[in-house]
Amino acid sequence: MKRDLRIVFMGTPDFAVPTLQTLVEHHYKVVAVITAPDKPAGRGQKIHQSPVKEYAVSQNIPVLQPTNLKSEVFLEELRRYNANLQIIVAFRMLPEVVWAMPELGSFNIHASLLPQYRGAAPINWAIINGEKETGVTSFFLKHEIDTGDLIFQDRITIMEDDDFGTLYEKLKHKGAELALRTVQAIEKDEVRPKPQVTTTETKHAPKIFKDTCQINWNQPAEQVRDFVRGLSPYPAAWTQLQDKNFKIFKVEALDNTAYTSQPGYVHTDNKTFLHIQTADGAVSVLDLQMEGKKRMPIQDLLRGYTFNV
Repeated sequence: MKRDLRIVFMGTPDFAVPTLQTLVEHHYKVVAVITAPDKPAGRGQKIHQSPVKEYAVSQNIPVLQPTNLKSEVFLEELRRYNANLQIIVAFRMLPEVVWAMPELGSFNIHASLLPQYRGAAPINWAIINGEKETGVTSFFLKHEIDTGDLIFQDRITIMEDDDFGTLYEKLKHKGAELALRTVQAIEKDEVRPKPQVTTTETKHAPKIFKDTCQINWNQPAEQVRDFVRGLSPYPAAWTQLQDKNFKIFKVEALDNTAYTSQPGYVHTDNKTFLHIQTADGAVSVLDLQMEGKKRMPIQDLLRGYTFNV
C-alpha cells in the first residue's frame, strides 16, 4: 500500500531546483519550501530571491525563510504543515528538532558517493583529487554532518574535459533522479538503509576559501590541471604574475621537459602562448582573467598585455 506523503522541501541554490521540480511534476504533495532569506546581490544590491524560492513561488507553494532554525515561531509554523517527510538538497545544517520532526524522517541528496567527500565542496574536491568517478547519495540525516544511513547511490564518470561547472550540471540532474527514486521507495515502504562504513582512505570535502584556490606550481602538471578544472568556473584557481592576480580557468598539461626553470617560471612569445613551469614540465594557460579585466582566451589577453620574461 502506498503511503500518503506530505513533503517539506529544503534547499537554496539552483542545484536544488531540479529535485523540487521533479517532485512537483510527479504530483507529489510539497506542502512547503524552506529556503534562505532574500538578500541584496549584484552591483545595484537589489534584493535577490533564491532559485528555489523563485520556483516555489511560480508553483504557488508556501515558502518559509527563517533566519533561526531553532526559533519557536519557525518550529511552530513548520509543525502546522504536518509533513511526514522532509527532503534536503544544498541547504544549511539542521538542528535535530527540525530533522527529527517528520514521521518518515528527513533525507538529504549529497553530490558524492558517501562516505567519500563529506563536506561542503564534494564536486570540487573530487576533480581536484583526480577522481575518475563520483555520484550522488541519498541518506537519512543524523547528528554528524553527512554521516547518516545510506539509502541509494548513483554513479557517474568524471570525463577528462569535465570541470566543476559541467560536473555540477550533470550531478544536479542526477540528484533529482535519485531523489525521485528515494521518494518512490519510501512511499512503498521499500527502503532498507545501511550504515556508512569509513576507513583510513575516506576523503573529505571541506569548504573552499580564496587561499585554498591559489595554484601551487611545485605540483606536477596533471595535478595543476586537475586543480584548475576543479575550481572552474567558480570560485576559480588563481596565481600572481608580475604583481597582478590572474584567475585561471583552463590549462593543458604539457609533457615538456625542455623547460628547466624553477616551478612558476613563465615562458611566452607574448603572441600565442603562455606556458608556466610545474614540478615535472609545464602547463599551457588557455583561458584566464586578469584583475580588473574580463575573462578571455590567452591569445586575446596577449594582444593587449605583455609579460616581461
